[in-house]
Amino acid sequence: MADHYVLYGSYASYYTAKSRSYLRKKGVPFVERLPSDPLFRSKVRPTSGSHRIPQLLTPEGEVFQDTVVIQDHLETRFTELPAIPDSPKQRIFVHLMELLASEGLVRLAWLHRWMFEENYSFVKSDFGRSFKPQGSDEELLKYGNLIADRMMSYGLPQSTPEARAELDRTYQELLGLFETHLIKHPYFLGGHPSAADYAIMGAMHAHLGRDPAGLRMMQDHAPRTFRWVENMLTPEVQSPEFFDVPVAYLQNDEVPTTALNLLKFLATEFSQQFVLGALAFDQAMREEPPESGTVLDSEHDQPTLAARSVHYRGADYQHKTSLYAVWLGQRAQRAYQSLSQQQQNAVDALIIDAPLLADLLRAPVSVWLQRVDNRFAAEPV
Repeated sequence: MADHYVLYGSYASYYTAKSRSYLRKKGVPFVERLPSDPLFRSKVRPTSGSHRIPQLLTPEGEVFQDTVVIQDHLETRFTELPAIPDSPKQRIFVHLMELLASEGLVRLAWLHRWMFEENYSFVKSDFGRSFKPQGSDEELLKYGNLIADRMMSYGLPQSTPEARAELDRTYQELLGLFETHLIKHPYFLGGHPSAADYAIMGAMHAHLGRDPAGLRMMQDHAPRTFRWVENMLTPEVQSPEFFDVPVAYLQNDEVPTTALNLLKFLATEFSQQFVLGALAFDQAMREEPPESGTVLDSEHDQPTLAARSVHYRGADYQHKTSLYAVWLGQRAQRAYQSLSQQQQNAVDALIIDAPLLADLLRAPVSVWLQRVDNRFAAEPV
C-alpha cells in the first residue's frame, strides 16, 4: 500500500486549484497526476463513477471526487489547522463562502477565460498538456482545441467590448475588496486558511490568476491578492508579510468587516440563483416526496432538475436547479439550524444588510441532500 495520496487534476482546472491548495496547506503527503495517467482511466474513474476532476486516490485505494468531499474526508485524518471553524459566526461565514466564492464565481471566471482572445494561446496549450503532457506544440494545440471547442459550446455570449468591460468591472470590484482585506489579514479569518480561502482559489488561481487577461489585471490592480495566490500554493502557513500573526483563527468569533464586505458583494452579484435553486428544489420534493435514501439521479453525479416556475420577492422566474449547488447551500443551512437562538441572532446581526444571505440560510427544506457513492440521495426532514 502506498504511503501517500494521489491527486488527479490539472493546473487549468478550477476545482483542482482548491484541492491542491488545501492538500499543501494541511501538510497532506500527496503526488499529483494528470487525467491522462492510465490509472485514472483504469481504476479511478470506474471507482468514482465520474469523469470530473479533481479526484483523490487514498493510500487504502479509496477514491473521492469533489473538492468539498475530499476536504471533509481529510479533515477527519488531518485535524490540525481545521478548515471549518467551531465558532458560529465564522462557521456560517465559511459555509456561505463555500457556495458563493466557489460556485458563484464559476461563470465569471469561465467568461473571463473565453471572452478575452489574448487567453486562447496559453489556455489551449495548457489544456493540451493535461492530456498529452510531453506532446509537441502541434499535439498540444490539437488536444487543446478539442477541449476549448467543447468549453466554448456551453453558451458563450457574444464577446463585445461592452460585455468585456462589464466582466472587468465585476472582477476589479472583487479584487478591490480582497485587496483591502489583505492589508491587515493573511487569510479571511486570521492566521491560517479556512474553507473560505480554498473556495475562492478556484477562480483566483486556475483562471484569473493564470490566464493572461486575468493575471495582468490582478498584477496591475491587486498585488496583495497576487501574493496571496502565490502563498496559497506553498506548504508554509505563515507568509513572510504576516510572520507575527498567530497561526489561529481570530479570537472571539470575529469575522473582519473587510471579509464580510467581500461576502456581501458575492451575495449581491451571485446569490439569487442559489436562493431560487433552493426554492425550486423544495417545491419539487414537496410535489413528489422521495423515500429516505432514494437516489435522485443514478446516471449523473451532478444532475440538474428541469426548469420550474419559482415566485420570489414579488417576481416569477423559470429556474433550472443544480443539485450540487443545493447541497452546498444546505451545508450552510444545516450549520445555521444547529445553532442556538442566541447564536442565530448573532449571525442575523452580521448579515442584517444582506437580505439574500438571510433568504439563503432560511430557505425552506423538506429534504436534505446526502452524497452516497458520488450520487445525491434524499433524506426527508
